[in-house]
Amino acid sequence: MIGRRPVILLFAGSTRGGSCNGRLAALVAREIALRDAEARLLSLADYPMPLYDGDDEMARGVPEAALKLADQMLAADGVFIASPEYNHSLTPLLKNSIDWLSRVQGDRRRGLWTQRVFAIGAASVDAFAGIRSLMQLRLILENALGARVLVEQVAVPHADAAFDARGNLAGEPAAQVERLVAALIAEAARR
Repeated sequence: MIGRRPVILLFAGSTRGGSCNGRLAALVAREIALRDAEARLLSLADYPMPLYDGDDEMARGVPEAALKLADQMLAADGVFIASPEYNHSLTPLLKNSIDWLSRVQGDRRRGLWTQRVFAIGAASVDAFAGIRSLMQLRLILENALGARVLVEQVAVPHADAAFDARGNLAGEPAAQVERLVAALIAEAARR
């Protein structure tokens, strides 16, 4: 690890213009870039995948977009996911992306979930701050896929008014970002 900066991949589970979670992922990326690490912020819009269907997988295999996203993850030491909350759970986009990634096989699958550290966050316009989506995401990553997810997480309530004009946060959400970024870089550097 000496002489090599850890690489952190970041994305949001929303591709909507002005997404609060897109803003959260961008903020975390900026904070990572200010430290001795490399931030690679991407959009799931650049990795379009059909709705997961086992018959489709049998007929056509895993979509090329899922393989490319897996390659991005494999090249990273850590991953940060900003998860919007839809009906107390993940967005269909994020769940579908994870489902397809879980079907990647061969060398690309080896260590995809277990050989890098994951961190999660959510921003929501309500007072619950996306906590319910984070609970679901943590359950999927840890229990279903065997990923190591940091205890530190970010939950931004009333996110429609929480970000300033420069995309920064104040108060407890800002402190959560600081703690998460420090822990994520430290754990990613150990990889």
